[in-house]
Amino acid sequence: MLAIKLIAMPLVGTLALVAAGLVLCVLLFFLLKIEVHALSRRWQAKHKALEESISRLEQAVEELRIGLKEADERTGVLTPPTPPRSGLNLTTRAQALRMFRRGEQPERIAAALQVPENEVRLLIKVHRLTAASES
Repeated sequence: MLAIKLIAMPLVGTLALVAAGLVLCVLLFFLLKIEVHALSRRWQAKHKALEESISRLEQAVEELRIGLKEADERTGVLTPPTPPRSGLNLTTRAQALRMFRRGEQPERIAAALQVPENEVRLLIKVHRLTAASES
């Protein structure tokens, strides 16, 4: 009987250790489940907040797009394009003709007087036609 008691003692101790380990594993499992659930709730709350922010931003962008479109329509209606202004007044014309008579090229005349080259060429052409009709 003594031999059975000696064999049973280590067996009971071993079973007690195994049972304690099993209880600890179950406890850790439930604690882990609770932590995962809490993390999931926090993530869902953050996700929902982000979705609401994105929705607000999309709405703001749409409002800005509509406002920009309306502003473009208003500016197109309110301001007609300005007609191109002639850069040749009487003084500039006289200077251009003087430079032409001295032998300057139309490109140099336009650059020196800061007027469009096609206006200088037109002035020269009109001057030649009126000079030819007078002679």
